[in-house]
Amino acid sequence: FRSVDALRGAVMILMALDHVRDFFHVSAMSFSPVDLARTTPILFLTRWITHFCLPVFLFTSGTGAFLWRRQGNRTTRQLSRFLWTRGLWLVLLELTVMQLSYNFTISSRLPVLLLILWIFGICMIILAALIHLPLSWLFSMSAAIVVLHNCVDRVDAARFGPFGWLWRILHQPGVFTLSGRLILVTYTLLPWIAVMSLGFCFGQILYWDSPARQRIMRRIGFSLIVAFFVVRAINIYGDPAPWSAQKSVLFTALSFLNVTKYPASLEFLLMTFGPAFLALAHFDRHPPSVKNPLIVFGRVPLFYFVIHFYLIHGLAVLLAW
Repeated sequence: FRSVDALRGAVMILMALDHVRDFFHVSAMSFSPVDLARTTPILFLTRWITHFCLPVFLFTSGTGAFLWRRQGNRTTRQLSRFLWTRGLWLVLLELTVMQLSYNFTISSRLPVLLLILWIFGICMIILAALIHLPLSWLFSMSAAIVVLHNCVDRVDAARFGPFGWLWRILHQPGVFTLSGRLILVTYTLLPWIAVMSLGFCFGQILYWDSPARQRIMRRIGFSLIVAFFVVRAINIYGDPAPWSAQKSVLFTALSFLNVTKYPASLEFLLMTFGPAFLALAHFDRHPPSVKNPLIVFGRVPLFYFVIHFYLIHGLAVLLAW
């Protein structure tokens, strides 16, 4: 489906903006671009717009898994094996190829960064088991995780003692030590496994007639956008960082949009998935040509991801030199 490829290609281009800023912006390592006390509106928006990347990546990966089984007339067992083997491969790439791209060294003195390919791999391994559930069960369970996981925001990893590392992998980003090596977890299993499994459930909608699937995409998109504004305005539940009045109307609006990505809150997912579904409906109605860069990038996501990191880091080294 070119609509899925185009949406994925669009967020991959946005992702490059995020990583270029990380390597090139003068203050990238001294403060966060969403720190309202120090950022500028333009700098804030270069980070905010890239919030759409990971939700779309993981959702469309789940959708791709459904399409892989359906289009190839494969069995659930075949898909399950494909998912867990691909997941292990992605984790291996994260621990080797990507660690080198982050630092251009494999020194054991540096922390191990468990980032994008890590969470993709772990979610695929778990999805390999979840696809054996009926779709209605899987959808209900995944939606419940997305809506309710913020209920455990106040649970601290320290409460679990020597098993605190497990809670960091599940829900609380942070650092733990393994065999004397620092391990940094940024993307947690909750709620990202739910996002990928929801994408898997969504795959069946792509086989509806064009008007019907475009109509449901638009309805979902508008509903999620409205839900975001309502839940965010209430300011009680849905994000551990409530918005507040700032020094100007503009910065108050930025505070409203400044939702939590680590771990991805309910409001973060509502904010990003609403426009993403509207974009998907647009691409479904007006599919780009196969030579369009959105399609080209969207069909080679792993190659693009690895190469763009090395390219950006390499250019930063040349500029520094």
